[in-house]
Amino acid sequence: MHEAKFMKILPTICPACKSQLKVKILFCQQCDTEIQGQYELPALTSLCPDDQAFILDFIKSSGSLKEMAKLLGLSYPTVRNRLDEIIERVKSAENPDKNNRKGKP
Repeated sequence: MHEAKFMKILPTICPACKSQLKVKILFCQQCDTEIQGQYELPALTSLCPDDQAFILDFIKSSGSLKEMAKLLGLSYPTVRNRLDEIIERVKSAENPDKNNRKGKP
């Protein structure tokens, strides 16, 4: 019997201080090339796995909220609200400095 291979989830938060992690090294398994630098993770990686799955399903349904509601067994307004919440989380991830200043003059 074959063992199921589970893909490791990319860590995005430092386990020691809870800061956002950055990519420092990219590695090619084929030729052992390494590229070093300091790179930001894409905003979508800041989403939890459930939200990432929602976005993938949304794309696969050609952006149809009606189709998403049917797929998830939820009402259209519930799916719309979930998408709006995810959009706000993505915006926050893209502009962390702007969010830290909210409500401050």
